[in-house]
Amino acid sequence: MTIAISLCLGCTTASSASKAPPRPNFIVILADDMGYSDISSYGGEIPTPNIDALAHTGMRFTQFYNNARCSPTRAALLTGVNPHQAGMGYLSGTQWPASRGTHGRLDDRAVTIAEVLKDAGYFTAMTGKWHLSNEPYSKSHERGFTRSLNAVAGGIYFADQPPDKGGKPRHLLLDGKKVPLSDPRLGEPGWYGTDLWTQWGIDYIEEARAEQRPFFLYLAHVAPHFPLMAPPEDVARFRGQYLAGWEQLRKQRLQRQVELGIVERAVDLPDQPSGADRWSELSPKDRERFDAMMAVYAAAVSRMDRSVGDLVAYLRRTGQLENTVILFLSDNGGNAESGPAGRLLGAHPGDAHSTVFTGMNWAMLQNTPFRAFKHFTEEGGIATPMIAHWPKGIAPSLRGSINREPSHVIDIAPTLYALAGVTPPREYHGHPVLAPEGRSFAPAFAGTPLTREQPLFWEHEGNRAVRDGRWKAVMRHMGAWQLYDLQTDPTELTDLAAAQPERLHALSAAWDVWAARTFVDAWPGGRRTEWGEALDRNAESKLLREGPSHQSKVEARQSRRTSSQPGNIKNKAASPPGEHQ
Repeated sequence: MTIAISLCLGCTTASSASKAPPRPNFIVILADDMGYSDISSYGGEIPTPNIDALAHTGMRFTQFYNNARCSPTRAALLTGVNPHQAGMGYLSGTQWPASRGTHGRLDDRAVTIAEVLKDAGYFTAMTGKWHLSNEPYSKSHERGFTRSLNAVAGGIYFADQPPDKGGKPRHLLLDGKKVPLSDPRLGEPGWYGTDLWTQWGIDYIEEARAEQRPFFLYLAHVAPHFPLMAPPEDVARFRGQYLAGWEQLRKQRLQRQVELGIVERAVDLPDQPSGADRWSELSPKDRERFDAMMAVYAAAVSRMDRSVGDLVAYLRRTGQLENTVILFLSDNGGNAESGPAGRLLGAHPGDAHSTVFTGMNWAMLQNTPFRAFKHFTEEGGIATPMIAHWPKGIAPSLRGSINREPSHVIDIAPTLYALAGVTPPREYHGHPVLAPEGRSFAPAFAGTPLTREQPLFWEHEGNRAVRDGRWKAVMRHMGAWQLYDLQTDPTELTDLAAAQPERLHALSAAWDVWAARTFVDAWPGGRRTEWGEALDRNAESKLLREGPSHQSKVEARQSRRTSSQPGNIKNKAASPPGEHQ
């Protein structure tokens, strides 16, 4: 294996090498299930002053994309290749016989940022949600991280969370070894996960500083993913703040987005999906219930912001902030699972014994101004806020600026490699590895326009999309291709498929070529609800275990079920049995 470090090309003596400028440190902070407009620097009403401070002295990207779901985004972020190429065609743990793209874990044909930077002399560390393993393979400590503390698949917020549904005590992995949540090494017995990931990240940076090595920290928060938990004092701060309802708050977010320049001009908001509730028609009891859900969500986001402040304060105090590149983004759009009703279980919403899903109504707010949600390839499923902060490297005249050029999580690895002066290998541990598919967005830090030679592509659960410049084609599973001009129609309201069939054909044909090249499987599942859940969970669970060879069976069965159309699905807002306010 050969890794070229371009910063030292031509260095012939120790003294000349010592004059090379210090390589930057890297921190990638990934939120989980956070919508496009939740943080206040992107229009949200949730106060996020610490994240906003990064935006106001860094650079905001308004057309940055993820891969619509947890595992696919994480795989692409860490490798720079498309998720199917990295073996993550669906989710962690799902392995299909004879598939080249769905192995349920990070494939060895892709090399990670941690592996490349570690071999280039970086101290590499990871805290938080991993979600890229197919036990016992491809754990974080096996993929280049010098140190790691992580949850295998998320869902852990408090030290005193009860056992999982199978009755097994929950645990974390410390450098690949199981540790119970009560392990004294994790800190005080009452720890909260967001604070835990951040403090351990700081501790790992201290180890790197002691060794006088540049570092790469991947800080993958669990928040604000279900089951949505937050300290009670944080939840209390937000109770009552969402009684205005999603329609009114959505309009207010859009107005702020226009004022901030996140959205360039006033646009029409997409209509509410079929089955969504109107706030004015809800009973006072249901309004209180929905307010409680969003209060927990806002508290989780707010606490995450506070942890970002703690991390930045540490970097400033130790003199490391100036040459540390910080990237902040989310792994997919807001989550509509549990439908219009959402889910509110437990006597004290937000504590370790509760379960909260904000559901489809609030997900519309979270993804303002876009349509659709996590799972889908419309903008609401794949658009993410992305903030880059690097005092030493972003031109002073560009601090606080907005970049509107399309970028993607596959661009993160090439960007970090370029800034570190590292050329990724084409062979690793004796076997060939794929070159990154993305391109560096580092030129934007100097004001250089970004170019992209190839379109951007997506596939998840049969949902497809391709974007080439201003044009985007998108298709839901078992549906038809649609065409949008994102320059004039960023919220995807006017389908131009009939008006421009040749352009649509060119984009869909390019998608077919890409899918064949990158190991995309035919999706074996059937239709899904507007909020992204399978219509028949038991049948789909079996199909997902068996793989795409059974696709024709489920498609034939569901084509005979008129009730399977998402528009006919209802899930009203009344509290389901067993819920507590």
